[in-house]
Amino acid sequence: MTKATNETKKSKSKEEFVHSVFESIAPKYDLMNSILSFRRHKAWRKFTMKKMNVQPGQTAIDLCCGTCDWTISLAQASGSGQMVGLDFSQNMLDYGAEKIKQLHLEQQIQLIRGNAMSLPYDDNTFDYATIGFALRNVPDLEQVIREMQRVVKPGGLVVSLELSKPTWQPFKSIYYFYFQRVLPFLGRLIVKKYEQYKWLPDSLVQFPDHKQLAAIFKKQGLESVQAYPLTGGVAALHVGTKGKTKSGV
Repeated sequence: MTKATNETKKSKSKEEFVHSVFESIAPKYDLMNSILSFRRHKAWRKFTMKKMNVQPGQTAIDLCCGTCDWTISLAQASGSGQMVGLDFSQNMLDYGAEKIKQLHLEQQIQLIRGNAMSLPYDDNTFDYATIGFALRNVPDLEQVIREMQRVVKPGGLVVSLELSKPTWQPFKSIYYFYFQRVLPFLGRLIVKKYEQYKWLPDSLVQFPDHKQLAAIFKKQGLESVQAYPLTGGVAALHVGTKGKTKSGV
């Protein structure tokens, strides 16, 4: 068996496992997000939206949109621009659709079940491509970044808000203890899901820190890359601009 075949099988296995995780935790996803982020995820998203500075009528695709909180924020900031929320978990999309319906945003937001590594859109379609708390879960993060860059217009932004790795001791030790020991226990206690929440901290082990991820953004050809560590490095915002001379990737 070739190395390429092994890598393909490994990616497929990860994709299938991640899909099963998110299908199963969808009902308590929002609650566990608050626990996972020390209730900071809303503040992080507010900071991100300020940096993005979405203008009236602008458009975006929100990859791995989950239950659509960020998709909704983008739609509200744009006011009239068309938004796409894409996820491979139908359960997640169903919960997001209910929120969208309650806010009467059905005409502005389209939800698509799809794969972040192969987006069903033409080059240069959106003003923004975003991904929140999901880049560490994809089989090939560089492919996802390439796809995000491909579908945004020249001058458009590729934006990732993701959990990251604290660098300051002793906070780093406390964080990893919480993330690796306490969080899976809370998952079992609150939503009766231990293995799924044991996997989430494991998913961060091989994930690049904020400086390494910024370097990957630059490697893919994004310009003016900015990285913002948040809450002592627990999370990080990355923003890159697609070059205005690029018609595609």
